Amino acid sequence: MTSTQAPSPLDLLVTCPRGLEELLAEELEALGATPGKRTVGAVSAAGDVATAYRLCLWSRLANRVILCLAREEGVATPEALRLAAAALPWEQHLAEGRTLAVDFHGRSDEIRHTRFGAQTVKDGVVERLQARGQARPSVDIKAPDLRLYAHLHRGRLVLGIDLAGESLHRRGYRRDVGHAPLKENLAAALLVRSGWPALARQGAPLVDPLCGAGTLLIEAAMMAADIAPGLARERFGFHGWAGHDEAAWRELRREAEARAGIGRRRCRSRLFGFDQSPAALAAAKANAMRAGIPALITLRGAGLAELERPAGLEEAPAGLVITNPPYGERLGELPELVTLYARLGERVRAAFPGWALAVFTANPDLGHRIGLRAHKQYALRNGPLEAKLLLMAVPEGGDDAEVAPVPTRSEGAQMFANRLEKNRKRLRKWLKKSGEPCYRLYDADMPEYAVAVDVYGDRVHVQEYAAPKSVDAAQAQKRLHEALAVIPEVLEVDSARVVVKRRQRQSGRDQYQKQAATGERFEVREGPARLWVNLRDYLDTGLFLDHRPVRRMLGEMAAGRRFLNLFCYTGAATVQAALGGASESVSVDLSNTYLQWARDNFALNRLDPGRHRVVRDDCLRWLQGARAEFDLIFMDPPTFSNSKKMADTLDIQRDHGRLVRLAMARLAPGGTLVFSNNQRRFTLDGDLAEHYAVEEISARTFDPDFSRNPDLHHVFLIRHRESRRGGGA
Repeated sequence: MTSTQAPSPLDLLVTCPRGLEELLAEELEALGATPGKRTVGAVSAAGDVATAYRLCLWSRLANRVILCLAREEGVATPEALRLAAAALPWEQHLAEGRTLAVDFHGRSDEIRHTRFGAQTVKDGVVERLQARGQARPSVDIKAPDLRLYAHLHRGRLVLGIDLAGESLHRRGYRRDVGHAPLKENLAAALLVRSGWPALARQGAPLVDPLCGAGTLLIEAAMMAADIAPGLARERFGFHGWAGHDEAAWRELRREAEARAGIGRRRCRSRLFGFDQSPAALAAAKANAMRAGIPALITLRGAGLAELERPAGLEEAPAGLVITNPPYGERLGELPELVTLYARLGERVRAAFPGWALAVFTANPDLGHRIGLRAHKQYALRNGPLEAKLLLMAVPEGGDDAEVAPVPTRSEGAQMFANRLEKNRKRLRKWLKKSGEPCYRLYDADMPEYAVAVDVYGDRVHVQEYAAPKSVDAAQAQKRLHEALAVIPEVLEVDSARVVVKRRQRQSGRDQYQKQAATGERFEVREGPARLWVNLRDYLDTGLFLDHRPVRRMLGEMAAGRRFLNLFCYTGAATVQAALGGASESVSVDLSNTYLQWARDNFALNRLDPGRHRVVRDDCLRWLQGARAEFDLIFMDPPTFSNSKKMADTLDIQRDHGRLVRLAMARLAPGGTLVFSNNQRRFTLDGDLAEHYAVEEISARTFDPDFSRNPDLHHVFLIRHRESRRGGGA
């Protein structure tokens, strides 16, 4: 009688999203593997072929299961990499006529590109196969029979076979990823960290109030019904492996199918998903059908404001509310999100007392708006973004009426709210008399809340002044969120109509970059003028509110005059001059965007384009070549500009003397140049006062909404002296 030696266990490397290594190690052990060393985004393990298959079929957290064939040290050159690949018995793993692909990760000083690394490994594999008499295999990047894995880091090389083939997070039930930014294995990890497996065993319910395409719901249902996450996949990488054990695979799959059938029947947990997007709900429904669990999930169209405990859960054990709310990749999205997170906390406290709440967000500062303290936080990544899972216990309470709302205003936030109310009261009489719908309500009146708040009818434009380095960034973010929570309440506007931007010194080409591309513009009134504004797409809105009195003055001065608007921006000043009776006008700017905006403003006010022309040019260059004279000139240059369309940079303090002289050369006798700029420490060139009659009128060009900030702009009236009339400048 002879004894047979048990085969050596396979050397496996199981990869996962960064931050899930410990959870993955626990899962591997539960699935029969022996976990070993943990590295960033991977866990080594040992097990037989059936165990490797079980990991591919049952792991909810893994990305890939790699059968390691070699772990080499000192691999730094392409030649060493090729030789390491050529030394392996690939003829035992890749049958003749089968295709392959190489996924290469990492680099060295001489191997700097993954494509070159993959090509080098492939060359070594081909060399080995041809030396053993096999034909040269073909490469199929998209759907190879066998996918090889190569990882090189600090001279350490891992070579092996990807038994998963395609990342295991792709379960097969999700088709339209546009509605589901959360990967399936990350969703599973969030559920595990939130304690869902234990709750599901008790038959507890689960609710996702912002379910999107239903990834969290589907992963939760598959856990509750004991459904293998890979059961819906048609193929794994090991199907093209020459060492594939089809009998072992069939047995594992039969077992998984039997468990899924039993699990669906025995599942006591009820799962509910809410979303106000019909497209997202349609995607969730289709995904649930493909996952084979539509009967376990109830989907309803509803926003957060309508969130209630689903009927029939009164006797159910306390469950889990888990969600991945939007987190605002762009600053402009914050106002709605501050309200959304606060509303989430309010509705969960009212409808789900005694439940657990889990919120996954890449903006944990928004989590404070929920109003519940997180007893645990887990740092994870959602793609390239650092994110956190916040676990909170919802306090016990009675019905909705007995749940006291958590105060959402700190002492500072209440002071900010009081200041907004005070400013509204101060401006009320002027606003009623002037009828102006666009005005500044608040401008960093309290240094702790360093924002400017501008009202545009029933919309609000908030500009956050970038905090200096001496101010704690987290504290500044917290105060911004407090301000954005207060503004809609005090001004009684929908948070969707509040837009926020960060105002800071712009450098290089940044000052010309678009903030968004919504094309969302609307009409406002300023005196007799109708003007287009856009709060979202640009740093500025198309209307400088502090210059309102200057535009009004230009309208009063323009009757019968030839008007020139230099650095015309969106042409608002020209509109006022034309409506004031200007006989003709020329508006000059270098920006196509602003000139088109100006044309649209002209059309809105039915101005004759034959009499009111726009010219695209560098104002300095245009003045040097101009010959026409004008009776009224308005020049409001930027403080600084280095547009690539300009021949040189513009610094208004340095260059204003030359600009004024060139403009005065175009000013007719008896005419007026209105020169304005926003350089706070601006000093007028003393030489100009010697040649021209100069009058500073800055103090007279601030309406009550800007009167507290007298350095915001400087305005001068410049005329030819009597002795120089007719002689030009």
